[in-house]
Amino acid sequence: MKITNPYLRKSGSIISITMILIASISCDKDLLETVPTTSISSSNAFDTPERIDAQVNALYLSVKNSQFYGGRYTIYQELRGDEFILNKPNVQTGQLTWSHTVNSSTSEVQNLWGNAYASINLIHIFMEGLEKNKSKVNSELYTHFMAEGKFLRALSYFALIQQYARPYIEDKGASMGLPLRLIAEQSVQNNAMARVSVGEIYNQIIQDLNDSETGLPSNYPNAAMNTTRAHRNTAIALKTRVYLTQGEYTKVMAEAAKIVSLTAPYQATTGVGHRLEATITNVFQGTYTGNEAIFSLPMSSLDAPGGQNALAYYFTFNPGNAEYFLNSNGTVSDPVFSSTSTDQRKNLVVMQQGLPWLYKFKVASTYSDYIPVIRYAEILLNYAEAAAQAGNLDLATNLLNAIRRRSDATFSFPVEKIGSQASLITTILEERKIELLGEGFRVPDLQRRLQPLPAKAGPAASAPEVSPSESKYIWPISAAELSTNELMKPNP
Repeated sequence: MKITNPYLRKSGSIISITMILIASISCDKDLLETVPTTSISSSNAFDTPERIDAQVNALYLSVKNSQFYGGRYTIYQELRGDEFILNKPNVQTGQLTWSHTVNSSTSEVQNLWGNAYASINLIHIFMEGLEKNKSKVNSELYTHFMAEGKFLRALSYFALIQQYARPYIEDKGASMGLPLRLIAEQSVQNNAMARVSVGEIYNQIIQDLNDSETGLPSNYPNAAMNTTRAHRNTAIALKTRVYLTQGEYTKVMAEAAKIVSLTAPYQATTGVGHRLEATITNVFQGTYTGNEAIFSLPMSSLDAPGGQNALAYYFTFNPGNAEYFLNSNGTVSDPVFSSTSTDQRKNLVVMQQGLPWLYKFKVASTYSDYIPVIRYAEILLNYAEAAAQAGNLDLATNLLNAIRRRSDATFSFPVEKIGSQASLITTILEERKIELLGEGFRVPDLQRRLQPLPAKAGPAASAPEVSPSESKYIWPISAAELSTNELMKPNP
């Protein structure tokens, strides 16, 4: 059977699935929807491999919801950090998130929780239906489709555990985690579920990713599908991120070594041939499906109104709405972004009306830039940091140089920046901020190292530093969950 790409065809060809989780991302209103997805509408939805594949496509569409990985999750990780300054105070566009004043009833707190768990439940409904109809596909396709579901479940739980629970590194995962829902919920009958530990959620994430690695295909027929659907290297890549978050540096290295060659030019030698694009411009202004894109969420003008990712709307002056400009005291103060720099990444920051704006995402009107969930540059940085932590300074330095010299071919780090283990780790973390600016890594990177969320100030508002010991270091549990799940406990 031919596996098709859902994002390169009209949505009308996808089997209708009851997905009550679409929310507006316009500047006027954020709709709150907490009703879970509880059914697949077509009675013959599993009759053929093609129909089953259409449902897999719909799982990606669910995760791509604008209130989840389709924009808002990335935005919230940046707004809670210090790289962006509030320009237009508006509670509908993240002001409470930026100022650390959200509560359990705040729309973004409930929207992200509700849409993430709705996606997880849709995955379970699909898995249950596929299991009952496994005779209608061959064993290879059955394993493949199950593996895609498990990858998306891992991705969803990883977002939730980082946002609503204490960092794993704080106590090796002993803190309260989340309700670990692993079966399809067709009604509210099984809604009462207590929180398991952070460690148990991470164990499930890793188990799902290990299963995905063995069950997913090595590649797909074309570059678009290799970018927008999970394959073997996608699962491996996400494992490097998860293990880095846990401080499991040896495991990061073991996973990264599967998809990063031993010597430069670093690239994946099995499955999809991932490697760095020749220029950073190609990543954000090209086809979006180059070899650096391990997993991206595609957006287009065909997405429903309010379904666009809004990254350009938030972070650019024009064509966006000038909601948040870059903090001149943050990463853009690095010499990489100076007027005399020869680093190509400086061109992703544009000065307008005397303020710096991020232009990684810049598609007007439809705001349909692809969202880079995992790209190869991150994997090299994950590998470099883990190698430095493990004492392999030569490997760490070489991987760091690969990232820097892609954008500035003649650059050499001064010895004081890479001459010791401590200085090298610091430099890798600085390079990570430069390379991944605006892609949703700022707060997760701070939290996995138990560092404060820095204070920030601008002409419209200011926000204080948030120490790791404060309750607002993580988000509160959604009020909707607390009101419907009698076993759910709020965060302290």
